[in-house]
Amino acid sequence: MSTNALPLPGGTWDLGGMTVTRFGYGAMQLAGPGVMGPPADREGALAVLRAVAELGITHIDTSNAYGPRITNCLIREALAPYPSALHVVTKVGSVRDETGGWIPARDPDSLRRSVEENLESLGLDVLDVVNLRMGNAQGPQPGPIAEAFQVLVGLQDQGMIRHLGVSNVTVEQVTEAQDIGPIVCVQNAYNLAYRQDDELIDRLAAQQVAYVPFFPIGGFAPLQSAALSAVADRLGSTPLSVALAWLLHRSPNILLIPGTKSVDHLRENLTGAAITLTADDMAELDKIGR
Repeated sequence: MSTNALPLPGGTWDLGGMTVTRFGYGAMQLAGPGVMGPPADREGALAVLRAVAELGITHIDTSNAYGPRITNCLIREALAPYPSALHVVTKVGSVRDETGGWIPARDPDSLRRSVEENLESLGLDVLDVVNLRMGNAQGPQPGPIAEAFQVLVGLQDQGMIRHLGVSNVTVEQVTEAQDIGPIVCVQNAYNLAYRQDDELIDRLAAQQVAYVPFFPIGGFAPLQSAALSAVADRLGSTPLSVALAWLLHRSPNILLIPGTKSVDHLRENLTGAAITLTADDMAELDKIGR
């Protein structure tokens, strides 16, 4: 680990036999506006990725749909050959159209092609974790997952994928996937104010399955709450830092993947997420999303 490393908040998690830091990094923001095209500051994007590794973060989340190909190629340029402790999680199930829209791509040929493209753009022989993304930009949508998930199980059997997960899914779809094969993570929208998966998180924790919230600090509209601000003021911190710390306190199976384009902001996120919340703090914050 680099001498630049900070103590990482939350410790580690066993993700299918791979030890990853609970504080990870989401690479989506490294692409251009609307997650399309190259970053305005390419060298800055590479610097952030190198800082991720130097700080000891061992969990990077990405997708070949970001850019498309942009974030994966940046990750490869910045970090390959990859440190043995670093694990890259990607996702398939959607592709981009010319206007930046997200188009479902869950037929067998599209899923195989997406896995092959992730392998190529990341420069890997096998993908550590592939999440099957369901639903749409509005969130999870009901419907069967078995056919698409079975395709990924087949690619796993062929040695192209080590572990599988699901993303943007309903509780029923999680169960349906688990009936077909083991999953190591579920990646859904969840944060202090958006608590629809509380029961699912607890169920997954009992199964030793990770839960990875996207939009952990509110997404494109940062979390706003008088209660959150009050706790942050009392702790001499910021609302967004408290929101990240709350997630790490919420359940031991929650893994964070906040994204940023700035090395300084990456360090701020790490420092902020490391704050300790008391039982009283947690009780006060829990009221926000209930």
